[in-house]
Amino acid sequence: MNVISNWVKIFINPINNLTIDQFKSWFTYDPSHPLLFNSALFLGLFLIFYCIYVLAKDQRHDLFRKLYVIVFSLFFYYKAGGDYYVLLVICAVMTHWVGKRLYKSENPNKRKVLLILIVVANLAMLSYYKYTNFLIDNFNAIFNGNLSFKNIVLPIGISFFVFEAISYAVDLYRKEMQPAKSTLDFCFYIAFFPKLVAGPIIRAKDFLPQMERKLHLTAAEANSAIFLIMIGLIKKAVISDYISVNFVDRVFDSPLTYTSFENLLAVYGYALQIYCDFSGYSDIAIGLALLMGFTIPPNFLTPYKSQSITEFWRRWHISLSSWLRDYLYISMGGNRKSNIRTYFNLFMTMLIGGLWHGASWKFVVWGGLHGLVLAIERFINKQLGWSISSTNILPRIIRVLITFHIIAFCWIFFRAKDFDLASQLIRHIGGLDFNFSHWGIIIMAYRNVFIIMMLGFMMHLLPQNFVDKVHNLFGRTPLGVKALFVGLTFWLVFATATSGSQPFIYFQF
Repeated sequence: MNVISNWVKIFINPINNLTIDQFKSWFTYDPSHPLLFNSALFLGLFLIFYCIYVLAKDQRHDLFRKLYVIVFSLFFYYKAGGDYYVLLVICAVMTHWVGKRLYKSENPNKRKVLLILIVVANLAMLSYYKYTNFLIDNFNAIFNGNLSFKNIVLPIGISFFVFEAISYAVDLYRKEMQPAKSTLDFCFYIAFFPKLVAGPIIRAKDFLPQMERKLHLTAAEANSAIFLIMIGLIKKAVISDYISVNFVDRVFDSPLTYTSFENLLAVYGYALQIYCDFSGYSDIAIGLALLMGFTIPPNFLTPYKSQSITEFWRRWHISLSSWLRDYLYISMGGNRKSNIRTYFNLFMTMLIGGLWHGASWKFVVWGGLHGLVLAIERFINKQLGWSISSTNILPRIIRVLITFHIIAFCWIFFRAKDFDLASQLIRHIGGLDFNFSHWGIIIMAYRNVFIIMMLGFMMHLLPQNFVDKVHNLFGRTPLGVKALFVGLTFWLVFATATSGSQPFIYFQF
């Protein structure tokens, strides 16, 4: 009861001391305090939003509910990223208008032209905001120039909604779906706030049919949604943010001021941090969508249990990896050409996937490394007849450990600010000495961080049947006990917060 009363005070005290300026801040964009899923403000706004949403569940309120969700989604985007919600509206209206004509046309050449128009227009918008400064910087470096351009701020989530718009157009071109019934429906799909700023990337052919269903939330779905949101908050705010602020960021910012062992542990820590951060966001997004009556498939399936990089990409950021496979790799020829062409297609798909993550050569290197390993694995499987996967426990453990360390090595380039810091960290780890007493001193100095890291990896490695049992047990508990667990989760998030709510890593992509 003390936990619940303390949590209630967290909400009541700010309301009692509320000023006009503070009230205005709830509805205006502040770049230093964007609206985040793991913030108290979002919790309050969502509770208000959801009460009205549920009251409008009847089908006769369908138009109001669509408009209501679109307006709230645009407000959420504004609070999270500023005035760039205009781009979102332009993308949605243009893509739907041209896509409808693409689908209706019987002229093959016209259909191709309309598809190219949608793809080029969306990629041009993405490229301008994401890659202009990158191209200018490289031009100046190569030609010793001084070309400059105004500072361009990357709108949050643009990579996600642009990919959704492109997949919609391609699916229409392939006749794999019918166009959205109205511009309003398509705007609802593109702007749907749970997945808006950091995915998952949802296909229109999977989402739009759900809009036709009557809004009905079963007890099992409600339990699943709340369970996912709780787990997502713990992953993000308790595990990811804590080890990031208290250890990982410090080492990656200045690797030479720390020991080789600390550098190695920071790499392991970042592997856990980025997983808990992004999968935590996905869990919250899927849970929020489920509360609203929409089913979004899982985006992560314990990826660090993978026995190969190929398996890793079937478990990590599934919505992106499947998008790259279906709309890039297959469009390039997939594995329908020669073996050499297949290896090339794999490599280029991951290279472009790396560039999608950020306008920097370090992301290209990260993607290229993954593409190279994928090509090597395919060569081993197809040409030499070796099996990378195994059900035998010892070979499986060895392959999981090797795969994890390849992934962790690649994460160095993903996380480091530049190649210089990445090379410093790699060289420093290369000089690791096995002084176990010294290691013990370091672990004790950061004992809270390492306890959190151990708990995080243990959560990740739990057998799926055990997780399912915990999930089912939560569903069977009385409502009062569920409320207690929810209160404990929010208290834990608040208690472990060291410097306010931290933005999600994939906001920058």
